[in-house]
Amino acid sequence: MKPVKKFPVLLIVSVVLCALGYVLRPLMPGLADMFRHLGFIWIGYGVFALLLKLPKETRARTVCSLTRSILSYTAVLLSVFFGLRALGVDVTASLASVGVVTLIIGFGAQSLIEDVLTGIFLIAEGRYNVGDILVLDDFRGKVVDISVRTTTLEDSGGNHKIINNSEIRNFQNRSQETSVAVSTISIGYDADLRAVEAMIADALPAMYEENRGVFLDVPQYVGVEELAGSGVVLKFIVSATEENIFAARRALNRSLKLLFDEKGIDIPYPQLTVHTK
Repeated sequence: MKPVKKFPVLLIVSVVLCALGYVLRPLMPGLADMFRHLGFIWIGYGVFALLLKLPKETRARTVCSLTRSILSYTAVLLSVFFGLRALGVDVTASLASVGVVTLIIGFGAQSLIEDVLTGIFLIAEGRYNVGDILVLDDFRGKVVDISVRTTTLEDSGGNHKIINNSEIRNFQNRSQETSVAVSTISIGYDADLRAVEAMIADALPAMYEENRGVFLDVPQYVGVEELAGSGVVLKFIVSATEENIFAARRALNRSLKLLFDEKGIDIPYPQLTVHTK
C-alpha cells in the first residue's frame, strides 16, 4: 500500500493514541506517556512521508524514497524505546548490556547490513533511480520504490518483484540511454527495390508526425537486412524512450503495413502448395 493512501488511517490511529495518552494520564501516567509519544512519532512520520512523495524528478524521488524508508525504521525503533520505558524497563541499562547480544546478532545480520550498504552505494553512485527501467536476470520492470533493504520493480503487467539490494549485481539500466525500436518487413523479389526505397523515404516524416507520442524522431530506413527465402527483408529503426519501446515498435509495424497497403506493395508470406495424385 502506498504511503499516501495509508496516511489517513495512520493519522486517525495516531490521533487516537494521543487522545488516549491525555485521557489516561491521571490513571496510568506511564501508559499514557507511551500512547502520547507513539501518537506524535507516527503523526510526524506520516507527515514527512506525505511530503516526500511530492517530488517528480527521478533523482529527487529516489532520495525521498530512501529517506522515507529510513524514517519508517526510525519510527519503529523509537516506538519500541518508549514502549519499553512505559513498561518499566530501564532502557539505558539494557543498552549498556546489549554489547554481547549485538555481537551474537551481528553474525546473523550480515545479509541485512550488506543490503543496507549496497543500497546506499547504489543510490550514491546513481546506478539507477525511481522511474528507471531495469533488466535483472529475466525480469524487466520499472523501479517503483527503493528502500534501505530492498528495491521494487514493476513490469508492464503490474507484477512486482522485490529484490534485496545486495542481490542487485548484474543488471541493465535501460533508461540511461535512448532506446531503439526495430521493425522488419519484406517485399517480393519482383518488386522494384529502388522505387520502394524512394517511396519509403518520402513517407517516413509523415509516420513521425502520426506517432509523435511514442517516436522521438523520424524513423530511419536502415537497408536490406536479409535475402530470405520468400522475400527481401527491409529493416527500420526509430528512437524511443525505454518505457515506450514496445509501443514504438507496434506503431512502426502498423505504419509500414498501412503504407504498403496504400501503395499496393505485396508483403510475401510462406504458402503451402499441396499436390494430389
